[in-house]
Amino acid sequence: MERYICIHGHFYQPPRENPWLEAVETQGSAYPFHDWNARISSECYAANAASRILGGDGKIDAIVNNYRNISFNFGPTLLMWLQTQDPETYANILAADRASQARFNGHGSAMAQVYNHIIMPLADTRDKYTQIRWGIRDFQMRFGRKPEGMWLAETAVDLPTLEALVDCGITYTVLSPFQAGSVRATGTEDWHDVAGGRIDPTRAYRQTLPSGRTINLFFYDGPISKAIAFEDLLDSGERFAERLASAFSDDRDWPQIVHIATDGETYGHHHKQGEMALAYALKYIEDQGIAKVTNYGEYLANCPPTHEVQIIERTAWSCEHGVERWNSDCGCNGGGYPQWNQEWRFPLRVALDWLRDTLDPLYETEAGKLFADPWAVRDHYIEVILDRTPEWVSACLGEWAGRDLTPDEEVTALELLEMQRHALLMYTSCGWFFDELSGLETVQVIMYAGRAVQLARRWLGNAVETQFIEKLAAAKSNLPQYRDGGWIYQHWVQPMAISLQKVTAHYAMSDLFENYADTTEIYCYRLDRKDHQTLTAGKARLVMGHAHTSSHITHDAGDFTFTALHFENHNLTGCVRPALNGAEFAALAEELTDAFDRADFAETVRILDARFAGGLYTLNQLFRDEQLKILDIVMAEERENAEGLNGGIYDRNVSLLRVLTSQGLGLPDVLRFAAETALGARLRRAIEAEPPNADEVRQLLHEGELVGAQLNTAGLAYRMTQRLGAIADAFHDTPLSDERLATFITATEVAEALPGDVELWHAQNVYYDMLQNGAQTIMARAETGDEAALAWWEDFAHLGDLLRVAVAARPAVLAEA
Repeated sequence: MERYICIHGHFYQPPRENPWLEAVETQGSAYPFHDWNARISSECYAANAASRILGGDGKIDAIVNNYRNISFNFGPTLLMWLQTQDPETYANILAADRASQARFNGHGSAMAQVYNHIIMPLADTRDKYTQIRWGIRDFQMRFGRKPEGMWLAETAVDLPTLEALVDCGITYTVLSPFQAGSVRATGTEDWHDVAGGRIDPTRAYRQTLPSGRTINLFFYDGPISKAIAFEDLLDSGERFAERLASAFSDDRDWPQIVHIATDGETYGHHHKQGEMALAYALKYIEDQGIAKVTNYGEYLANCPPTHEVQIIERTAWSCEHGVERWNSDCGCNGGGYPQWNQEWRFPLRVALDWLRDTLDPLYETEAGKLFADPWAVRDHYIEVILDRTPEWVSACLGEWAGRDLTPDEEVTALELLEMQRHALLMYTSCGWFFDELSGLETVQVIMYAGRAVQLARRWLGNAVETQFIEKLAAAKSNLPQYRDGGWIYQHWVQPMAISLQKVTAHYAMSDLFENYADTTEIYCYRLDRKDHQTLTAGKARLVMGHAHTSSHITHDAGDFTFTALHFENHNLTGCVRPALNGAEFAALAEELTDAFDRADFAETVRILDARFAGGLYTLNQLFRDEQLKILDIVMAEERENAEGLNGGIYDRNVSLLRVLTSQGLGLPDVLRFAAETALGARLRRAIEAEPPNADEVRQLLHEGELVGAQLNTAGLAYRMTQRLGAIADAFHDTPLSDERLATFITATEVAEALPGDVELWHAQNVYYDMLQNGAQTIMARAETGDEAALAWWEDFAHLGDLLRVAVAARPAVLAEA
């Protein structure tokens, strides 16, 4: 009988976007990356799109796209981030699904997912259907086909959820073996108890639903899936493959499928180089003829279910207590803080359920004034989420309303629909998964709720927020300083809330340092300015003007007058008010110009206080990324001064530092700081030189060892990774340039010299692509004895050695030499 192997990866990250900006802001804990999405994409999502298979000499023999050979699903919110922030990986994921269709007889390996990872058994019926419909439409837009299967968040399941899947055209899903209750062969009467994970996972099953319809279910191999995460099975691709093979049995008389399911982040993020073990295991399985690699759709087509199953309702793969991990203090947690409780989970869900039940009638009533079926419109709103171009949004709203909406009606419709979107996002499962109420993931879902509350204020006033805070206060933090959910909302969420005026203030302050055009995009907002003026007095700057500020999301807009003043260091003031008329603005401009030209900054500030009462902002109100950028700008001169001063101290005392280090006496703090500052600055300059200076880098690193300097190796390695990637791309654009090739070689030598993890991944990809697709022409020239081509090939092969990429084919004249 045929033997099949299928490996499923559930690729998903908790959404991290600021709900008001629709973007992920800087996350310091992800350093040296900008945020955790960027870090995990590098370690896992991108790595699996170009996974290495090594030869016996440790060099790269092949680079493969793992997604072509496995079953996988990506969370729609994660794919949205990848599409804009890592488009190369995003394109590779889509290409892999197309390739898998060719490989697996028309069945693509990508599965859809419920939209924003909510626990379906805890969702009401309307939310269930919207989650499925949004997930399907998002999938269709990206992958260009209808999904056969759909991944349920945490594999949380009940019969109403399965009914909804079938209603929407889904044919299968994947569950944990512990979610199966009983089985029987089709056509027989006796059910056999398989609770406790005792179901045979090597076949597909069919669940009959209360409606009489059926859905196909797969129950993954629990022990092997667990071994990947907890038994270091990914330390060896060969051992991984053999463990999969061990699950087959000659006693079975049906086409067996050995299949596993884990978080996709296991392959590269949770387990470093796990993607390489996955790639090698798949190659080994096929090379050794162990089994046919397949996906669920192909297996179902070849081997339809011969057995029926009855699931255990309201269960999930990561909770021993059904779905209580997302509803109560059931005992499931991360395990890092055994003294903590999770009693906050239930009152958090109660508060969010109350908010949903308060907002739903508002939506139904107000949206019902524009649309005949507001809930059908919510299901269709995914079309706008996927494409927010103004013309498309107006066309969609007009179609749903049966007439063209006025601009004000469009704003109303979009605010109501956005209120509903955030009311769905606030149920993202990650908010309950971890140990503490004040954790990032839980605060994120409360932020989504805060955005929904803000959008509802137009109709419900402030009362709904007051009551919501009171209900959140029942959720108690384990950390006394954070008190409860109400405190977290007031101290962390309310200050995050953004208005058009605050966006304009951000623009005004950053306008002091940016060379903005008259039309500027800031996150999901657009600003059109006029009457713009800039005044300077030494290092002091003053800007003023008018701005028309609008939201790409809700189409809400307003006109404002702004000014901003910077006169030293971080002393920065932004001022915004409703737009002045022409005469009023001219008078303000004259008054400010007169005071500023006299360098009377105290008078300038007094005027701003008087003319913009209640509309004053400081650096603290800037969005986080811009805060860091401006601080970097205003500190640049001081940093240069500090580096020069410390460089002098270091140079004068370098001999003393070497003696102290060699004798193990330890360094005085002032001298240690001077050495680390000076050497760090000099290393950065050597890395950023054109081309990077390998000799200087080696010399500086040697100096650092002699004087015992603790350098920021992570920061230097990340900087060099970015530099090497840019140099590799330049080479790819003009590969026959001797200068570009030489620079690539030098940069790789610098990367090799630096301590820390300089990531060669992108450079290796560029080189491998050139080796496979771009070097044949020059190879042919070299074969004829062309000296320039031979010299290029010699350098190119040397670069391959540095990058640890095997260069099997070389010009015969070089090979003979």
